[in-house]
Amino acid sequence: MSQGKEDPGHNTAVNGRFRGRGQKRAGVYASSEQEDHMDVASDDDISDEPPPKRILDSYKRRRQSVCAERYDPDADDEDDKKVVHPKSDGQRTRLAQAVGNILLFKSLDPEQMQEVLDAMFERKVTPDEHVIDQGDDGDNFYVIDSGTYNIFVKIDGTDKHVGSYDNTGSFGELALMYNTPRAATIVATSDGSLWALDRQTFRRILLKNAYKKRKMFENLLDNVPMLKTLEQYERMKVADALMTQIFEDGEVIIRQGDSADCMYFVEDGVVRIAMKNKNADDPDKELEVTRCKQGDYFGELALVTNNPRAASAYAVGKTKVARLDVHAFERLLGPCKELMKRNIELYEEQIHEIFGSKLQLQETQ
Repeated sequence: MSQGKEDPGHNTAVNGRFRGRGQKRAGVYASSEQEDHMDVASDDDISDEPPPKRILDSYKRRRQSVCAERYDPDADDEDDKKVVHPKSDGQRTRLAQAVGNILLFKSLDPEQMQEVLDAMFERKVTPDEHVIDQGDDGDNFYVIDSGTYNIFVKIDGTDKHVGSYDNTGSFGELALMYNTPRAATIVATSDGSLWALDRQTFRRILLKNAYKKRKMFENLLDNVPMLKTLEQYERMKVADALMTQIFEDGEVIIRQGDSADCMYFVEDGVVRIAMKNKNADDPDKELEVTRCKQGDYFGELALVTNNPRAASAYAVGKTKVARLDVHAFERLLGPCKELMKRNIELYEEQIHEIFGSKLQLQETQ
């Protein structure tokens, strides 16, 4: 502790069951990264005859319309572009359940997630309706609320059925993220309902929030004295490895005696550090050791000493912290570990002042 200062999606459903990346079906990879290149013919299939001019012109127009778009987070005034589609309480509950396991949204904090829910709109579909078509520009990202859907990819000029969605899943993100044409065709095989997020809102929320989060973490880390020994690019790597967690008043962040798997930086709020002294008359009585505020860090001691947590940490009011897991800690903060070890003596002195006895916090051999 311191007081220094398509596109289908990556899990494509096949016959109602999800297949992981790299698994083949009908000679086609289910991975969306692979599907992005499915329409590329082999050398044996390439004709010496050039394609008709109208096809080339159409392809060029499509590529220009997609690839010419550039997103600049600094130039984006998000207050002018927030989109809100009103929803009933029932719709909002269904939508929250539908997006709950979408990997793309896992890194969003609750406020950002609410913005996603506000911006999504419902689209009803009927059997044989094409939701997206391979080769088209991407307009929306889709999350399935209900219904069944077939996935087709054009191979050797023929639409091949390569998989299905059954009342769950999402698709359409690749064309929006990477400015590429749709990599597959999705056709409804029943009545159904989809939640859609338009291209601009999708890019602004995901890309700008990723950009803002990195800048915020960089500014936070710039004010941590321990990290002054790192180069700027090294601090950027640490910033990219951080994940925000929010704790309510009185909630336990770490508990004394537990094994350690991460350390924390305080983004906003206050964290109270308290300890029990097993040698005291009342070994269950906790005494406050210190408090950490914005820019402070805690939880590193157990990672440095390879010991269980030496103290507990509690949120004081609503508190936001940035979590760095042990693997990133070992990989990225190696140059800072000696400085952290030097802090152990300071911690021991603080404990001695509070408890009247000196606890050993040194590294386990």
